[in-house]
Amino acid sequence: MNEIKIVIADDHELFRKGLAELLRKHDDIKIVKSVANGEEFMVFINSELEADIVLLDITMPKMDGFQVLKEMKTANSNIKPIIISMHSDGNYIAKCAKSGAYGYLLKNTDEHELTLAIRTVNKGKKYFSAEISEKMINFMSTQSVSENILSAKETEVLGLISEGFTTKEIAAKLFVSSRTTETHRANILKKLEVRNTAELIKKAAKINLI
Repeated sequence: MNEIKIVIADDHELFRKGLAELLRKHDDIKIVKSVANGEEFMVFINSELEADIVLLDITMPKMDGFQVLKEMKTANSNIKPIIISMHSDGNYIAKCAKSGAYGYLLKNTDEHELTLAIRTVNKGKKYFSAEISEKMINFMSTQSVSENILSAKETEVLGLISEGFTTKEIAAKLFVSSRTTETHRANILKKLEVRNTAELIKKAAKINLI
């Protein structure tokens, strides 16, 4: 029987140890490495050690799960990522799926679903439970509507606002007056139903406009 080689990447030591103890009961699963952050996992990828799957947390210091997924793509890694997170937000799930995650589990998942996900992904298939899939689909269906909320020019202005440019700087970049830029900004705030720049950036990021 071929063992499924697993790496656990999570910044909480107790969670890593608990996960490892739970998985050691299964003869077809072997923990080959446990790391506390994304940087340590990337060091593992560049080592000569082999693994089939990484159980990857999103919120980690030094390099988070999103950055790890991006780096794995760049490195053409054969290790298949399964996200294990406390975040149940559809935005997180969709972003991970888009970034190459093979599965997404919540940290309160039970042993049966965890091992089912590992064995499914090891066969090269994706694993997203009905609950997780529903959250992702609900977000993505909302997102498809959100994409058309702003005009092309408003989207351009929003992008520059998110990069920290002032009204005057945006006007210069777009070759329009400061008054026109302020009008675009006011329209964006109104359309996204927010009151200030901080709320605007938060809302725009949440619905994937930036």
